[in-house]
Amino acid sequence: MNYEDLLHELATNDKRYIIITAENRAAIRTLPPKIEGQFLDTGITEQTMIGLSAGLALRGRIPIVHALATFLTMRAFEFIRTDVGLGNLPVKIVGAVPGFLSDANGPTHQAIEDISLMRGIPNMKIFCPADEDDMLKGLPKVFADESPFYIRYNNQKPLVEHEDFEIGKAEIFGDGKDIAIITYGFLFNQAYQAKDMLENSGHQVRLINLRTPKPIDEAAVLNTVKECKLVVTLEDHFITGGLFSILSELLLKNKLTADVLPIALMDKWFKPALLNDVLEYEGFTAKQIAEKIAEKIKVL
Repeated sequence: MNYEDLLHELATNDKRYIIITAENRAAIRTLPPKIEGQFLDTGITEQTMIGLSAGLALRGRIPIVHALATFLTMRAFEFIRTDVGLGNLPVKIVGAVPGFLSDANGPTHQAIEDISLMRGIPNMKIFCPADEDDMLKGLPKVFADESPFYIRYNNQKPLVEHEDFEIGKAEIFGDGKDIAIITYGFLFNQAYQAKDMLENSGHQVRLINLRTPKPIDEAAVLNTVKECKLVVTLEDHFITGGLFSILSELLLKNKLTADVLPIALMDKWFKPALLNDVLEYEGFTAKQIAEKIAEKIKVL
């Protein structure tokens, strides 16, 4: 099953689902003729699409909307905040090519502040799947949830088979107490490979796939902070407002401190290129991540 198959099954079995796009059909190219009457393309009108979706949700429908993540979360921000968030409406917002997945696109198309924007909206939840397997396991519960959800679309091939999904529950790989890597979304695969490299060098490593940065799995994160020597936050997002900020808020709330190494975009956009070249140039390959962590753990 792929993403289109999942939507087709949902829409066929439940007429409340309405699939909508702002002229972004990459993930749903063959779907429209299969679900006549449950598909809308508003054209390049993200704000209109969100307003329309709020109206549909008020009438008992469950809209699943699609556009580039950067335009959804910024151009349509006020509409998401006011029309969807304020009313706690079950609109599902699917952002295409988020983070590094926009690879060759320049800063105008780089959604690297989307987590910060979306998590600031009351009632909004966030799902950042690690890969296609993680996404397909999580989406049925995300789509069925009564709250609005922002989803970082990710159909990258998996390195691992993921466990069953639960909103607000992290997925944990390993129980090492030297290093903990906390991440979400696309960079999970790089983190998983970095974990193997570090373990081959004699370090004990724990990897947390956060899955839903909001609601966050507080217990998993706090236990990790208490048990591990070094905590690493890894994200294809600005350092401000993303995972590093989430962790900082959580630590302060619980009167805790920790040795934390943030690996994020330090207040700059990334250089457009093919995806593997982006990772190499910006220092986010598994090897580069492992080297940064190994260097940091030496001085602790």
